[in-house]
Amino acid sequence: MRTTNKVAAAAATSLLAISLAACASDNSAGGDDSNSITIGIKFDQPGIGQQVGSDYKGFDVDVANYVAKALGYDKVTFKESPSAQRETLLQSGQVKMVIASYSITDERKQKVSFAGPYLIAGQDLLVRADDNSITGPDSLNGKKLCSVTGSTSAATVKEKFADKVQLQEYDTYSKCVDPIINGTLDAMTTDNTILAGYAAQEQYKGKLKVVGKPFTEENYGIGIKKGDTELCNKIDDALDKMVDDGSWQKALDNNFGPADFKPDASKNPPKHIPCT
Repeated sequence: MRTTNKVAAAAATSLLAISLAACASDNSAGGDDSNSITIGIKFDQPGIGQQVGSDYKGFDVDVANYVAKALGYDKVTFKESPSAQRETLLQSGQVKMVIASYSITDERKQKVSFAGPYLIAGQDLLVRADDNSITGPDSLNGKKLCSVTGSTSAATVKEKFADKVQLQEYDTYSKCVDPIINGTLDAMTTDNTILAGYAAQEQYKGKLKVVGKPFTEENYGIGIKKGDTELCNKIDDALDKMVDDGSWQKALDNNFGPADFKPDASKNPPKHIPCT
């Protein structure tokens, strides 16, 4: 009886050793996974964040890749982050950070934390390259202005600058572009970075321009889970390095240079807000 118990015990010990070895192997795979990061970006904003086939391009994409590498991640997975879903994606842990033309606001800071900002943009106007009649939002009376449904950008122009402007809304910014080129519409309004992204596209090269007189201030931050000050400080350090080694300026030139767009030099590169 005792001999049988010893054999059983030995067998159990062997099975335990095999099980532990299997667990160790699983943990090793998990360690590899710890070197990957999921970052939320826009998939439909040329110059900012755009999916092109299986690739991703844009200023936010360049910032995301740089920051991820500086933080020690070997692999970056991008997840589409529509504006209305950004806080939910962070709060639920589906993404580690969101870099998606994500303006820092007091309302959003109640739900998530922000590193940065890494760029200060502003609402502006996109017009035909040969149109010199539109010099700013106050010159839009009698003009046809395009924006997207649900956006406050066009309403801001009508309420504050040109009450006689004619508003046209589509479900995407892309649908505004061709009507501007063919003269059906006169201008489109949203953040200057987004407008410059459209103007920089090869098919629109030389046909469009950004007026270059922003009339709001948008601080693009990197959204993270609320209260993660350690990660916030690490991201800020990475952004400082990106500016110092010239990668920030290179990313700007690569993504917006064809549109001859330059962000306000008196505000960019921006100073970080305190991590809290």
